[in-house]
Amino acid sequence: MMPKPKNPPHRPDQSHATLSQQVGAQADRKLRARQAGTPGVWFGLGMMGLIGWSVAVPTLAGAALGLWLDQRYPSGRNWTLALLLGGMTVGCLNAWHWVAREDKAMQGKPGDGDAT
Repeated sequence: MMPKPKNPPHRPDQSHATLSQQVGAQADRKLRARQAGTPGVWFGLGMMGLIGWSVAVPTLAGAALGLWLDQRYPSGRNWTLALLLGGMTVGCLNAWHWVAREDKAMQGKPGDGDAT
């Protein structure tokens, strides 16, 4: 019968390395936040406008296309309602994309379109 292998001794270097990496990352985020400053009122209004337009444009485009299809192929308002909901869904997904992108930028995580 083979002897049972002993557990390797705990190496404090490994836990300190991850702790120091976490502390370093947090310090980097704080430095970037100080350099960037706090976003002002105009930033918030701009972001609300961006999100609003990213929902409104596809919703209105879907409704307009639906009205056009309903005029060409009369069958009640089926196309209008379906494409209105489809446009709203696309717009909400688009807004979610923008909010997630800004959240990544604020957290300091490199994103798909960021140059950091």
